[in-house]
Amino acid sequence: MPDMSTHEPTNIIYTGVAGTGKTYRLLQIAKQYTDCLHETDNEALLGQLLQSLSWRDVVCLIFLDLQSKKQDLVKVPELVNHIFFATKALQNDREKNLSNTAWSVLQMHSPTTSDTVSYKNRASQAYFDKDSSGAWYLLPESRGLLTELSQQLAEFKQAQRDHQTNQNQSMGQQRFSMVSFHQAYGYEEFVEGIRPMIGRSTHTHNSHSNQTQMSYGIQDGAFLTLCQRAARDPQRRYAMLIDEINRANVSRVFGELLSLIEPDKRAGKPNAMTVNLAYSGRAFSVPENVDIYATMNTQDHSLAPLDMALRRRFRFIDCPPQPELLPTIGEDSNTSDLLPTNIIDLGQLLTGLNTRITQTLGAEAQLGHAFLFSIDDLAQLQTALVEQIIPQLAQSAGGQVAILQYIFRDEQQPLRTQFIHDSQTVMSHDLHRSLNHSNDTLPQHQLFAGQGALFGQAMDVGGYRINADLVAKTGEFGKPAIYQRLYE
Repeated sequence: MPDMSTHEPTNIIYTGVAGTGKTYRLLQIAKQYTDCLHETDNEALLGQLLQSLSWRDVVCLIFLDLQSKKQDLVKVPELVNHIFFATKALQNDREKNLSNTAWSVLQMHSPTTSDTVSYKNRASQAYFDKDSSGAWYLLPESRGLLTELSQQLAEFKQAQRDHQTNQNQSMGQQRFSMVSFHQAYGYEEFVEGIRPMIGRSTHTHNSHSNQTQMSYGIQDGAFLTLCQRAARDPQRRYAMLIDEINRANVSRVFGELLSLIEPDKRAGKPNAMTVNLAYSGRAFSVPENVDIYATMNTQDHSLAPLDMALRRRFRFIDCPPQPELLPTIGEDSNTSDLLPTNIIDLGQLLTGLNTRITQTLGAEAQLGHAFLFSIDDLAQLQTALVEQIIPQLAQSAGGQVAILQYIFRDEQQPLRTQFIHDSQTVMSHDLHRSLNHSNDTLPQHQLFAGQGALFGQAMDVGGYRINADLVAKTGEFGKPAIYQRLYE
C-alpha cells in the first residue's frame, strides 16, 4: 500500500505471472486515493439505489456506471471491487464467494452464440459477453432493456452532486485514473491527440431541428488530465494506475514524458524538466504529487528491452504465487475430524504443480494462486483444470504431451487416471477396442467412419487430450486421491 504521508513521488511496477493478484493490488491502491462521502450519507444513497435490485441488475448498473466514465471493458476482480457490488454483498450478508457470484451472473446472461463463454444453464435474455482477453462488456442490444436502470443511476449521481453542493466540499472524488494498456494504446489516449468531437449546430432558417456536426480537435488524454487536476490540488496526492503496462509500446505511449516521470525530474524538484507537448505545443511538467503504479505480466517476453528502459524510473516489486492463501476442499471440509484422505489441499496442489512447471517450463510459466482462489468444491476444481489451467499449460508447453504428463504425474498411470492423454495412444487404444468388438455388430462402412472420426479428434487437439472422465467429472476424477498425487 502507498504511504500517503510521503511527499516523494512513487513509481512502482508490480510484476509476476498471471493470477498472482497484481490487478487486485491496483484496485486496493485506488481506495487510498479516493475521498468518500461520509459513511452514513453514502450508505443511505447506495442503500436506496440497490435495495430492490437483483444481482443481474447490479452488474448491469456497474457496466452503465463505467460506460459513463468511458470504460467499456471490465474484468471480474474490478467488478467485484466496485462499490455497487460490495454494497449489495453487504446488504445480503455475503462475504465469501463473491467472484463466483459475478461469474455466475455474467455467464448465465451471455448469448448462446458467444465464442468465449461455454455455459449450459443460460437465461433467456443475454446482457453480457466476454472478449478474447477475458474482459466482459455489455451487449449493445441490451441497452434498450436498461432504460429504467439508467434513470435510477442518473438520479443517484444527481443525489451525490446535490449532497456535495450542500456540504460545500469536494468529497466523493477519485484522485486516480486507471487504464489498461493494449497493443493499439498510444500517446493520443494517454497524453494528448487529435480526436473527433461531436457537437450540435445552431438552428437554421430552413430547419427547426438541431443537426449533429463532427469536428476534430486536440483532446487531453488520461495522464495529462490527471496531472492537470493534481497541479490544481498540490496538497493531496494523485495516482495513475496502469494495468498490463507491457502490452503497449511504452516509449510511444509516454513519448517525451518518459523522462519527466522520474522523481527528481518532477515540477519543483532540483532537476525539474519541462517539455513542449507534441500536438498542442504547451509547456508541461509532471507534478510531484502524482504517483504511478502499474502491473506487468512476466510471462510476456515480447518487450524484454522495456524492463531495462523502465528500471531507472520505476521500482519493481515481485508478486509470487501465494499457495498459503488457498483453502482445502472436500465434503464437510470444515469439520475438524475429517480424514486427510477425504480433502484436497489446494495450496499443496498448486505448490506441486508449480514445482514441476518450474523444472520443465521455467519459473515464468508458473500458475498464480488466483486460478484456485475462488474454488469451493471439487466440481469447480475440475472446471478450472479443464477450462483454464490445462489449456494454459498446454500453450506454454507447445502441446508437448510428455511435459504435460510429467506436470500432472501421469507417467506409469493407467489411462483411466491420467489427466492428460496422448492422442495417438488413445486413438490406437480406441481403434483396437473397436476392432475387437465390431466384427458382428457394425457394418464395415460404419466401422471405418468411426476410425476416421477418432483420427480427426486426435489431430484437432495438437497431440494431447484431456481425460474425458475429467471433463465429464466422473470416474476416478470424483475421488480426492487423484488430485492428492499432485502434491509432491
